[in-house]
Amino acid sequence: MSNATIKDIARETGLSIATVSRVINNSGYASQEVKEKVLRVAKQLNYQPNAVARSLKIHRTNTIGVIIPDISNSYFMKICRGIEDTIHESGYNLIFVSSDEKVSKEKEMLQVLFEKRVDAIVLATTEENEEMIKKISEAGIPIILIDRKLRNSAIELDLVDEDNTCAAYQLTKHLIEQGHTKIGVINGSIKVSTGIERYEGFKLAMEEHCIEENPEYIYYGNFTEEDGIKAVNHFMKLEDRPTAIISFNNMMTFGAILQLIKNGFKIPDDVVIASYGEVEAAQFLRSSGIISVFQSPYEMGVKTGEIILGRLQNNIKAPVHEQFKPQLFTGNKK
Repeated sequence: MSNATIKDIARETGLSIATVSRVINNSGYASQEVKEKVLRVAKQLNYQPNAVARSLKIHRTNTIGVIIPDISNSYFMKICRGIEDTIHESGYNLIFVSSDEKVSKEKEMLQVLFEKRVDAIVLATTEENEEMIKKISEAGIPIILIDRKLRNSAIELDLVDEDNTCAAYQLTKHLIEQGHTKIGVINGSIKVSTGIERYEGFKLAMEEHCIEENPEYIYYGNFTEEDGIKAVNHFMKLEDRPTAIISFNNMMTFGAILQLIKNGFKIPDDVVIASYGEVEAAQFLRSSGIISVFQSPYEMGVKTGEIILGRLQNNIKAPVHEQFKPQLFTGNKK
């Protein structure tokens, strides 16, 4: 029998629905004989508990929703792994969805997770769904922001992020100290905090060294591999090309590396690459010379998981802000 119910078990055993329910839900007294009878018939009928009904009764689903901009980005997947490793032993499971950096899709996914009654939501936001976020938070579902802030500081939420400005400053400063003044920048969206803060770090270093920005050397993308490819095509068409390129996320860096190699450029002999975030493929390049800011996505995920458990199990109320400081790595020596 498929889709068997408690009523079916009661009919087959000759017991009341209330008695069968007590046994199935382990919520009240029933003799050993009755328990064995109910469980035997339940197995025969292939009874499967209704998880939705149970969650309505106990007011939890033991699921955590995670909305990230790009599910193919290893950075965000490492964050998710850190979360999962931290919360799984406590009985929680993750539901992954991707916003694809689209405001409308993020809003849709927030609504879906809200309706599915997840116990908490981890969000790397597009930063333009504050009303929906506020609505969910006020309904009692904890929202933990990861990697990105909200512009509206009036909404007090947990946040796990990085010191983007400082790391981008250090990356730019290192290039300048190596003698580069013609620096191309592949930035992500300036509609989100990571894009804004990393560009601010770049500008601080340039201003500190009295180097004027060249608008032709700034390319605005949206944190995708395709953006890295397009940015390189743009830079290489310039009469006065950059001698170094800073890419402000790992996916854009990967696209830039691919396009440079495809067009016969040698890294770092022809152009130096500096990446905000580790590019795993670069490990296969001998003496790649790629300068990187190394992040800690797994550790960020672990901290996020700890915050989730604190909210759901320990009733912690005050907002938590944990900021990580990425480390500069200057590449392999030739």
